[in-house]
Amino acid sequence: MSEGTFTALRTQLHEAATEFADGPGALEGILLGIVEDVDRAVREPLEIFPVCHHSPASALAMARRLREKQPKVVYLELCEDMAPLLTELRNCRLPVAVQAFATEVDGFPAEWSPLSVVAPITEASAEYQAIAYALDTPGVELVLVDRSSDHVYQWDARGTEDAGPADPDAPPAEEEAALHGDAVGVEIGDLRPRFAELEEHLLRHGRVRHWSEWWHQYVELPLGDSDHDTYRQVMLLIGSLFRRLAPGDPHRVRVDEDRERYMWTRMREHLAATGTDAADCLYVCGAFHAASRVAEFGVHGTDTFEISPRSATKWQHGLIPSSHAAIEAQFGLAAGSVSIAATQWAKNIGRTRVEPYRLTGQAGVKKTRAKKTTAAAPVPSAVPPSDKLTGFLRQSPVLDPLDEAELLGWSVEIVRAARRAGYLASTADAIAVFETSILLAGMRDRAKPTPYDFQDAAVTCIEKDSVPGRRDVRRLVEIMMGGDRVGQVGYDALPPLARDVHDRLAPLNLRLQQRGVQRALLDMAGQPELGPCSDVLWMLKYLMPQGAARPIMGERKLGERPIQESWDLALGTHQRALIELGYEGVSIEQVLEQRLRRAAYGPQATTATVLAAVEDATLYLRGRRLPDELGTRALEVLSAERGVDGAPEVLRRVRRLLAYYRTGEPVLPPWIESFVKAGYAHYCTLLPTAFTDEDATVRQVAAMLGFLFSMEGLALSLGCDRTQLELAVAQSHPQDPSRTALLWAARTHLGHLSRADLRARCDELLANPMVVPAYPRYLSGFVHALEPVPSLTDFVVEAVSNAFGRLPDPVLLPWLPTLITTLRSSGTELAPLLIREAGRTFPGRLATLDEWVPPWRTLPQPEAPHPARHSDGNRGAALLTTHPATCDAVAGLLGCDGPWEAADPGPRGMTLADRYPETGAALEVLLADA
Repeated sequence: MSEGTFTALRTQLHEAATEFADGPGALEGILLGIVEDVDRAVREPLEIFPVCHHSPASALAMARRLREKQPKVVYLELCEDMAPLLTELRNCRLPVAVQAFATEVDGFPAEWSPLSVVAPITEASAEYQAIAYALDTPGVELVLVDRSSDHVYQWDARGTEDAGPADPDAPPAEEEAALHGDAVGVEIGDLRPRFAELEEHLLRHGRVRHWSEWWHQYVELPLGDSDHDTYRQVMLLIGSLFRRLAPGDPHRVRVDEDRERYMWTRMREHLAATGTDAADCLYVCGAFHAASRVAEFGVHGTDTFEISPRSATKWQHGLIPSSHAAIEAQFGLAAGSVSIAATQWAKNIGRTRVEPYRLTGQAGVKKTRAKKTTAAAPVPSAVPPSDKLTGFLRQSPVLDPLDEAELLGWSVEIVRAARRAGYLASTADAIAVFETSILLAGMRDRAKPTPYDFQDAAVTCIEKDSVPGRRDVRRLVEIMMGGDRVGQVGYDALPPLARDVHDRLAPLNLRLQQRGVQRALLDMAGQPELGPCSDVLWMLKYLMPQGAARPIMGERKLGERPIQESWDLALGTHQRALIELGYEGVSIEQVLEQRLRRAAYGPQATTATVLAAVEDATLYLRGRRLPDELGTRALEVLSAERGVDGAPEVLRRVRRLLAYYRTGEPVLPPWIESFVKAGYAHYCTLLPTAFTDEDATVRQVAAMLGFLFSMEGLALSLGCDRTQLELAVAQSHPQDPSRTALLWAARTHLGHLSRADLRARCDELLANPMVVPAYPRYLSGFVHALEPVPSLTDFVVEAVSNAFGRLPDPVLLPWLPTLITTLRSSGTELAPLLIREAGRTFPGRLATLDEWVPPWRTLPQPEAPHPARHSDGNRGAALLTTHPATCDAVAGLLGCDGPWEAADPGPRGMTLADRYPETGAALEVLLADA
């Protein structure tokens, strides 16, 4: 291009700056700088094609230019490590997103894990046209030149650079809006003003509410029918304008410039390695990056930029389903804007008769009826393009005539959709929407109402005080304008794990890739081959988000196997989560084992969490190797703990595991024996401190006692000493009333305190006016004591009954919420015990209540002291000699036929020693040696 191409435009801008800015200065520098950026970009030997992400005008111009130029190499602004995945797009239904995923980070902070980068692709996007052209045209090479996914996190503070601001006026996102999750979004052509005042100025003077609406009205529509040179120069102008008016965030500017240096360095490396002529190449990038001013710009730029090496993080790559709503939510676009762009793309194709590029075998693509047009001859490189900016900027906007048929169709359709959604809409509302749309367009200087005008009119005329259904009118308009198209990844493009899951669930005869909920009925008794399907479903329930696999009937517990199950499956809806499981392993068993190990060996792992991993490993993986390993890990964590926060959970899980192993295994695993032995000593050591520790709750202390009392038999058989428990209880001196009652219950269980003494102490508390206000706290302690000492259930019922009978209302009524919360917190274990005992104790009929006497009031009086035993040594055998028939029957049963001996009046204690004197002699020798 000659130096004087934009001379006229420079002169006009100089005069305008002098007139409106009172002399040349900063404004002239900005305006002339924009022209310099455009001039520099169009003079570059390597043709730069500026685009905007998901822009129908960019996609149409791209398709037209590719057919004209037929480039041999297409350089695309997309993460270079995503190139191998692009061929799999033909096995998917758009929109989908190319994803890079890493679960284990090396070189990044651990709290960033998992790392995820996505690049959504729709049919109405320029990058898809370039990809389809390059992959289906022989001899054409597609080269991705943008930074890798690893560099996205290396250069960004937290990977939020590419995400646009959220729209405060947008409706709440539905299920499809979360398809990308927390991934960092990468898009081609992030074209939006970064100067808040500039965007506010454009929206106010354009009489629009959102940037997407401004772009549709003032860029999309004017550029829809423009020629290549006009399109290219206008997009470069917009990119340069937004770049020069950026606020100048140092970090964001540095990242943008480093990306441009990165891309130009990669392109020069490729040109040098392959010897390709720059004139045969096409560089597709965002308009913001096309107007670059870095020294590395162009094929003749400097080579001073050094690309940093990637970190040691291992990245996994794949395709995940996307949707219009997900793209809008991630990049801060107006709700429905991507759907409107898809509709505009279809209109542009039908109007211009341009044949777009589509991948061969692409699923979900409608065949266009447009006739093939003869490709125009390439423009000779010697003929420079003319200045198109001057004419474009000076021409008045073309006002589209009102299309009454289209607007009437919209009005009728939205009323029909509103009626289906529960609104009381009628034909009058359709007429009101039609007239209001025209009125709003006129107020905004538009001859033809845009979809955004129609949306505002529909909300104004149809929306009532409340939304009767799940979707409001704004959402209904978005669906009607094109719908929230949701993409799907084909079976062949799925990772091995996802394909394995589909294969193993094939006996269910369901369309698992279909979106929505499907019901699966499993009769394992009649169809044993469905048993493996049940195992897969339970693992999916554990690994995937809630709703992907939800059991309706049937449950899986230790030692139990249901014979029938019913499931609600939505694997097609949660396809992204299933695909991301494939990044973690090649089978769901491997992923589950990794998750369990990560939970057990994590820095925040507690004994309760490790025991939960042991239980899950036993429940889902059905092996002894992993549970034994994790059980040993639980023993290590228990030995290192110094608190009792997880005691209730530890007690619950250990009881469950012991019950399972005792009923399903011939012997207990060594790790659980060691765990019980170590836990007995561990909790005995912590018990005195826990009774006085303010941070420990009564429930936690009760769980400790529950572990000690319920595991006592097994612990003593393994070599533990009961004296340690007795000393721990004796050294406990709590001050809190609830813990004091808990200690009394423990002493009663050990035999250090009788029931009569415990009852007497409670009576003393009720008789003392100073202690009566605290008596409910004693009762709370007794209620918690049912965990370690369930035999005190009848006494707790007695104590609670006495409290209701004797406590004054000012004391009793405030205590009732505490009692209710105590029973609710201890729920399933304690409340049934009290209810069952109360049902056994209290009368079943109201008529007998007046005459009923509590059983604890009719207890027998203490028995008189037993008379002294007689010195007659034969009193113990009096019953046998009086009734010898019983003894003869037992002797006959045992095969003993010896006769009865006569009673010997002498002492009988020495008979054994006289009969076997050798034992006494040996004992004498032993004592003498000692």
